[in-house]
Amino acid sequence: MVRSSPLFEGLASRHVADLLRKGGVRRCPRGTVLFIENEPADCFFMVLEGWVKLSRLTAEGDEITLGLFSRGDSLAEAILQQPERYAMTGQAVEPSRVLAIPAQIFLEQVSSSRELCRNTMLLMARRLLAAQQQLEQISRHPTVQRVALFLLRLCRCQRGAATVELPLDKTFIAARLGMQPETLSRAFAKLRQHGVEVNGDRVSIEEVARLQAFAAGRHN
Repeated sequence: MVRSSPLFEGLASRHVADLLRKGGVRRCPRGTVLFIENEPADCFFMVLEGWVKLSRLTAEGDEITLGLFSRGDSLAEAILQQPERYAMTGQAVEPSRVLAIPAQIFLEQVSSSRELCRNTMLLMARRLLAAQQQLEQISRHPTVQRVALFLLRLCRCQRGAATVELPLDKTFIAARLGMQPETLSRAFAKLRQHGVEVNGDRVSIEEVARLQAFAAGRHN
């Protein structure tokens, strides 16, 4: 799994072996806090199973969800920043397993491996682009279309009927899409007229191409 991650693509076997030998796997029940905003960044993390939420607190004390990460995603690139403090709080929102690598070990590998240094820079650039695209999506697309786009990303086919399993509690999905849970519920209800039925965590899509047309604004 580590080798298949974009972060470690092309990395020499000895570098991968060093990282794994000096790292460790943690089992995290739902609700486990991996790291806290503004605390010293002493570990680099990769999600092996489950889902981890990244969040920050506003000046008023409200929590803002900034990202949800799953299998193969790396976390806490804050260890590359100065001063090395976590910019966010990381918490398991489902039972999870994560790979934890001491920050100093990871930094040593970044310094000695051109591939890892390059991959880390590319990953951070992609994260910035993804954040920009998410902001653009929130500003450009109505809530119902945002939910439709989310469902389409879970589909494994481009046309025909499909059934998808929601990977997270609806509260976290709402936060990921920049809306309140009640707004998400109303959006699911409105999608019925476009062939979408929600039953618990299972979503049935009557015709994927039809939902794609709606999400793209090509509907009557």
